[in-house]
Amino acid sequence: MKRLQSRKALVIGAAGRDNMGQVIARRLAAEGAQVLIAGRHPVELERLAAEIGGLATVADITDSGSLDALAAHVGETWGGVDIVVNATGWGLLKPFALTTEDELRRMADLQFIGPFLFFQKLLPLVGDGGSLVQISSATATIMLDDHAAYMGTKAGFDHVMRCIANEYGERGIRANSISPGLTETPMTARAKAVPGVWESYLARYPLGRVGTSEDIAAAVIWLSGDDCFMTGQNLQVNGGLTLRGNPSGAEIDRAVLEATGKPRPRPWATAGVARA
Repeated sequence: MKRLQSRKALVIGAAGRDNMGQVIARRLAAEGAQVLIAGRHPVELERLAAEIGGLATVADITDSGSLDALAAHVGETWGGVDIVVNATGWGLLKPFALTTEDELRRMADLQFIGPFLFFQKLLPLVGDGGSLVQISSATATIMLDDHAAYMGTKAGFDHVMRCIANEYGERGIRANSISPGLTETPMTARAKAVPGVWESYLARYPLGRVGTSEDIAAAVIWLSGDDCFMTGQNLQVNGGLTLRGNPSGAEIDRAVLEATGKPRPRPWATAGVARA
């Protein structure tokens, strides 16, 4: 018997090829769940839906009207939902002093206001005993240079998840977040390509390796199952990174200089890629 047989699961943030949201959706489907994936890119959504035998719909977590339409679609399609996962995010790397007001508002829309409205609009459709999962970050707890807007909004929403857990626990609804560290995804491929960067992080993981999206998907499955008696918590699924902390920017700079003989490239001009 598959662990999530016949459960209905919604994953938003699954419109990027092989991103964390897609890996989570695949694992939910493999465990027997009916999966609806959502995001901003219809072609990629339809491709994955066909792969996993699921459903797809376009939705933008930063647009309240789009979230209304998503909730209506879930209601019309299934009548309700058992598992709701938010895997959206934007890995903006930029110094505090250089972060613009526009970037800060975009980050707040994507990682605080949007998730707030997303869960708010979906909760009336979540059955008693359902599970809500927010993908957070180890950096909501520990430091990482040049990441203030990202870290602050992730940390703030972790506390919102505790509030949801407290309010909806009487219906058996669990609300938890998961905090990856550096994770091997398409988003981090550019960092891995710079000699010295990956090695700087690797030494900070007591379990001896950087995490994968599959590690996070496994945690989502446990949080979604009947044997999970936990709510309002943040799972640090990051190989013990929080015990040692991320390397500082100066440490990474030294490692890159030693490996390449050149200063570390700065990402300020490109500023990360949003998970959709």
